[in-house]
Amino acid sequence: MPQADLVLEGGGVKGLGTVAAVIRLLEHGYRFPRIAGTSAGAMVGALAAAGADAARIRNVLGCLDLSRIPDRRRPGLPLISEGLALVTRSGAYAGDYLQDWLDRELRALGAATFGDLRRHDEDADGDDATLRPDQRYKLVVLVTDITHGRLLRLPWDYHLLHLDPDSQSVAEAVRMSMSLPLFFEPQRLTDPVTGEVSLIVDGAVLSNFAVEIFDRADGVRRRWPTFGIRLLPDLPKGIGEVFPGLGLPLPPPFELLKKVLITAVVGHDQTQLSRPEVRDRMITVDTSDVGITEFDISPDSRDTLIRNGRDAVDRFLATRNGQALRTTLPAKFDAQPRAGTHAD
Repeated sequence: MPQADLVLEGGGVKGLGTVAAVIRLLEHGYRFPRIAGTSAGAMVGALAAAGADAARIRNVLGCLDLSRIPDRRRPGLPLISEGLALVTRSGAYAGDYLQDWLDRELRALGAATFGDLRRHDEDADGDDATLRPDQRYKLVVLVTDITHGRLLRLPWDYHLLHLDPDSQSVAEAVRMSMSLPLFFEPQRLTDPVTGEVSLIVDGAVLSNFAVEIFDRADGVRRRWPTFGIRLLPDLPKGIGEVFPGLGLPLPPPFELLKKVLITAVVGHDQTQLSRPEVRDRMITVDTSDVGITEFDISPDSRDTLIRNGRDAVDRFLATRNGQALRTTLPAKFDAQPRAGTHAD
C-alpha cells in the first residue's frame, strides 16, 4: 500500500476540491502517516488523520450544510447581526456550527483530542527521526497567533502556551485555523501559567501551504514522499482571483502598501513554491470558478470542483508513475445536508 504525507492548502469553499482529491488518493490505495493542513485543508485532514476512508469522508462531508457555516449571532438579522458582531467580536460570523459538526464527526471516529492522533512507537519509523517526541502526531493544524506575531503548528506548539497537547480538542484547533479575519470571529488560547490570552486567526495569514513541514532536516532520503494539494493561484499575481477587490490597481502609494502587505502574507509560501522539487510533488486543483466564501455554491459549480479535484489526482499520479491511469467518472458526492449528524 503506497504512503505519502499530505499538506493541504486552505481555501474556504474551494476546499471541496481538496475533499475530492483526498478521496481520490484513498481510492488509489494511499494511506497518510501524517497530514498538515490550514483552514479547510485542516478540516479535511482531520477526518483523514482520524482514519476515515474514502466512503466515510464522502458520506460525512455530505452531512455538512454549507449554508449554515456563516452562522449569525443574535438577533440573527442579515447585515445587522454581522455589523454588531464585527464591532463587538471582531468577526461577522460565530463559526460554532462548523466546530460542533466537526467535533461530533471526529468523536464518532474516536479522535476527539490530539492524544487520539498520536503516532505511537509501533507506528513511528525512520521518517520521524528528525521530529521531537512531542511532534509525533498524525495531524498538524496551522494557526496564526496575532498576539505574539507567530505561526503555531498545533499540537507541536501548544507547549509555548504551557498547554498539554494530548488533551486539546482537534475540532477547536481546526476552528481556529479557519478564523478568516473579519469573516469569522477570532479564537483565544489562554496560557494557564501566565494567564496571558493569545488571539488566534486563520493559519493562512502566515502560511497557507506549509509544504516543507515534514521534510527531513538531516539530509537523509525519505522513505515516502510528501504530496501537497493546492487550491489557490500563485500570489500576489493571482490575488484578484482570491480576493477580487484586491486585484484592482490603486493610486500610489496605496498600491505599494497593498503589495507590501500581500507579500508579507504570501512571501513564505511563494518562496517554497519557487523550488522545482516542491512543484514536482504538488497536486493543483482548478478552483478558479469558486470563491473562498461562496457558501451558496450552485450544484453545478460544486460538481465541477469535485471533478477537478479527482482529475487533478489522476493527472498527477499518471505523470508520477509514467503511465496513463484509467479515469473513472466521479462518484456521487452530495454536499447538501442529510438526515442525521454523522455517518454510522
